[in-house]
Amino acid sequence: MTFVAGMVLTGLIAACSGGSGGDQAAVSAAHAVPSKAPGEKVELTFWSWVPGVDKAVDLWNSENPDVQVTLEQIPSGSAGGYAKMHSALEAGTGAPDLAQIEYQEIPGFLLDGGLVDLTQYGVQKDRDKFVDWQWQQGVFGDGVYAVPQASGPMALFYREDLFTKWGIDVPTTWVEFRTAAQEVREADPDAYISTFPPGNSAWFASLAWQNGGSWFGTDSGSWTVDIDNEQTREVARYWDQMVADDLVKTEPDFANGWYSDLQDGRITAWVGAQWGDAIISGNAPDTAGKWRVAPMPQWDEGGDFRSANWGGSSTAVLTGSEHPAEAKDFAVWLNTDPESIDLLIGGGYGWPAAADAFDGSALDKKNEFFGGQRINDVFADADAAIDRDWSWIPTTAATYQSLNDGFQSAIAGDGTFVEAVEDAQAKTVADLKAKGLPVSAP
Repeated sequence: MTFVAGMVLTGLIAACSGGSGGDQAAVSAAHAVPSKAPGEKVELTFWSWVPGVDKAVDLWNSENPDVQVTLEQIPSGSAGGYAKMHSALEAGTGAPDLAQIEYQEIPGFLLDGGLVDLTQYGVQKDRDKFVDWQWQQGVFGDGVYAVPQASGPMALFYREDLFTKWGIDVPTTWVEFRTAAQEVREADPDAYISTFPPGNSAWFASLAWQNGGSWFGTDSGSWTVDIDNEQTREVARYWDQMVADDLVKTEPDFANGWYSDLQDGRITAWVGAQWGDAIISGNAPDTAGKWRVAPMPQWDEGGDFRSANWGGSSTAVLTGSEHPAEAKDFAVWLNTDPESIDLLIGGGYGWPAAADAFDGSALDKKNEFFGGQRINDVFADADAAIDRDWSWIPTTAATYQSLNDGFQSAIAGDGTFVEAVEDAQAKTVADLKAKGLPVSAP
């Protein structure tokens, strides 16, 4: 199975699109605008929140005087960026030519008829420039609706100085991670190995992904939803017990308290994505030289090594662009040009979607903040061990919110993480049905 079941998904989206979107094939055909005439000046607008993208845009503009890109830096998608995009598309005016869209959001934009099929502008010739599984994130049936940018292979960030001081072995399994958590609490009653972030169900999804608990797909013309599977329940039970035994904190990640805990040694490890190196170095600068990176702990001891992905974005051309061919060219360049990739790496944008981008890039070196370790060798191995069959649905954001609500209730003493998973299953099925989408569940 690929990211989606090809023509089945295209048919589902086309049949169920409504409002301003309409039939996706009709939308694409209506906006099959020819390339610019010789000598014509083209101006494109691009909405993104990726750090460092401004430098890449400046580089493009310096090299392409006839196709100039104006960058508008917007809040991240979940912080208002997507609402801004959807509003502009609904209004039929004000939408940019290009926008940053995370992989899990692509089906939702397709459902609204918001993305241009780039096959009519020759994007297929660029396929070999990208890692296949990331390329597939934008492929629906015979169409290609997004150019992949970056992903988030995962590993274990840990305080090597504290682990050594306290005689704690770096965990290689989740069982050992629990043991290490106990040892951290015994060594320093103010310290924890990590936190369970109650408002970050995307992180929880990545752990289910690692454990083989695929949530979504298509089958015989219907969406399939299987969030409440045994692999995901195993992950939920694990964290239920970790919280119950006071072995992890339950504070939000990416918040001031969490940053302070990273800085002061009250949080001593973090299972995070490759882009997390910039998060740690930027928010806990006084810990330079004290962190290291190890492979992600495994659910099955002795089995094949499995990692997971957390995050990932594309550059997509939005419906209504007057210059989709040039927009496509910019999107491909942005995410494959070696100098552009190094500028994006410098901003901490994630793991490149471009094929063979690691060798010789800014990633291919020692990291002094991490004690001179070549941490990206660990992430390169992780990237090769991601299950490629994970997929998304048009209502992923609602699923995440259902899980967040359930996790926060459980931490407040009302229910468990396992029950939050059960509830998210039911609500996700209901959300899809409410949009008129055919859905089946175990």
